[in-house]
Parts: sequence; C-alpha cells; structure tokens
Amino acid sequence: MSFVWTVAEHAHGELKAVSFELLARGRKLADKLGTPLAAVVIGDQVSEARMRELIERGADKVYSVQDPRLAHFVCESYARILSTLIKTYRPDIILAAATSSGRTLMPYVAVKARAGLTADCTELDIEAETGNLLQTRPAIGGNIMATIKTPNHRPQMATVRPKSSKPLPKDTSRHGEIITIPVDDGMIDTRVSVLGYRKDAADFVNLEEADIVVAGGKGMKKAEHFSLLNNLAQTLGGVVGASREAVDRGWIGYPHQIGLSGKTISPKLYIGAGISGSIQHLAGIKTSEVIVSVNNDPDANLHKIADFAIVGDAFQVLPELQRQLKLRKGRAE
Repeated sequence: MSFVWTVAEHAHGELKAVSFELLARGRKLADKLGTPLAAVVIGDQVSEARMRELIERGADKVYSVQDPRLAHFVCESYARILSTLIKTYRPDIILAAATSSGRTLMPYVAVKARAGLTADCTELDIEAETGNLLQTRPAIGGNIMATIKTPNHRPQMATVRPKSSKPLPKDTSRHGEIITIPVDDGMIDTRVSVLGYRKDAADFVNLEEADIVVAGGKGMKKAEHFSLLNNLAQTLGGVVGASREAVDRGWIGYPHQIGLSGKTISPKLYIGAGISGSIQHLAGIKTSEVIVSVNNDPDANLHKIADFAIVGDAFQVLPELQRQLKLRKGRAE
C-alpha cells in the first residue's frame, strides 16, 4: 500500500498553521489514491494534544520524532531522520511547505532518496490513469503554469506554498495512531549547531502571516505614493504588499511582492489599490477572507472577485478611508 506524508513544522513546541494546510492538500490526494495520510513531526516538546490535532485535521497516522537536540531546525539532522523514515516506511508522496526550512530540507532529502522534487507548487492532483502526482507550479517568471510528473522514482516530493489552501476544520471524532520513533545518536549530525537567528533585514516583511495586507500596483504611479499605503497599513495594523508591476518598476522591494512569482497570502483583510488583477496576482490572494479593490477602471479583474469594489481614484479614496478610520478611532477612545 502506498502512503501520502506531510512534514509538519513547529516553533517552540507549537505546530505552525502550515502543518494543517498541508494536511488539507494531503487528505485530498490520499482519498483519491485510497491510501492513508500521515504527518511527520520532527522536533521537541510537541505535545500529544497538538499531535492529536493533526489527526483531527486529516491525518491517519503521526510519526513523532522528538529529542531536545531537534528543538531547532538543522537541515542535516532533520534530513537524516526523514531519510531513515523513508527507507523504513516507503511513502509514495511527501509534501512539505515552501518555507525557508522546507525549501532547505526537501532538496537535501530528495538527493539522498534519489527522488524527484517539484518546488513551490500551487496545485496538486492525482493522474487518474497512473496514480502519479501532478505537481503544478509557475514557470518562466510566473508567465505560464507547468504541470510536472516524476513517474519513475519514489517518493514523489513537492513543496507547497503556504497560505495557498485552508486547513480542514477540526473533527474530534477522527481516530488515528501516534507512532513514536526513538532517536539514536546516528540521527543527529553533530557537525552543525544553531548559534542564533537573524531577522533584521531592512526590507523584511512577513506577508504570509499578516492578518491585514494593503497592496499597491501600477496604478499608484510612483514610489512616493506608496506612503498612502504605508499610512493605511499602519492605521489598520497591517503590512504593505505589491503587485509584480510595482516591484518591477522599483517602487518597493521584492519581499513585498504578491502572486505566483512572489508570495501567496491569506489575510483576514486584503486591500488592493491601483491593481488591475492579473491572473498571477489573483492566484496569490484568492484565499483572503475579505477582498477590497480600489481602482478607477470599472472592468478591473480585481473588482470581479472583490467583496467590496470601489470604482474611484485611489489618491482620493485612500486618504478618505484613512481619515474615516482615524475619526472612528477617535470616537472609540
């Protein structure tokens, strides 16, 4: 029997949201194949209750590999463990998040397993005739979508964009098995140790985790006008994003880019100003809970998917929106 696996991520013993997003993807694939779905947890002090939540959100099994030496992500040690599990249990498909750790770990493991890997997937499916994994990702700078297969080698491996799907709701009636894998010294690569972490880049922005994103596009006309977006984002407690057009014109840095060639986001509120709504950009925001579009073109694509479409000049609408928010805040105080 084949197996579908997902690789969970954690921080300080708490599972990250992307762990549950991956299970939603994996559950769909496992159901199509008629096979069990398992989550792999490599870390330290991840509680049984949190691992039980993996089962409640779609997993049939959880492989738990925990040790104080695994509290922090170290690619070499994590790869040794995942490679050992692959040899022992022989999964057919392994999914991980296209995060900094997932993008580091999976290529390393793929080489060890002599397997194929498709990075940064936005869609996954099963080919009906063969049971092969169909892995779709942007190519040629996001201008086309390529579907890739690795029919001759197992496991089939893919990393998936965070926020490109929503977790399944909890089902407390689900039952599954938590399997504890003992850690021996040979699994730990002592050549590498974590000395600390740095997140002090001047243009660092955590778009994927933001609840509110205010984004600008070509319609903002020049870099200086992004101050309107910064002010609004600050008032709302959000962050600033951008379309590829705005980034390509040098108005804002690449870490702010949203879309197939940038980041995929799923905030509670997305406001797009001066963004027409290319297919590439829409793919990066489609799971947002509430979408607000501000554009003077009534036929803008972003208007068509927006919950609230404002047909108007962004340079008039944004300051007025900012003014109204400050008035409301003043009344509340």
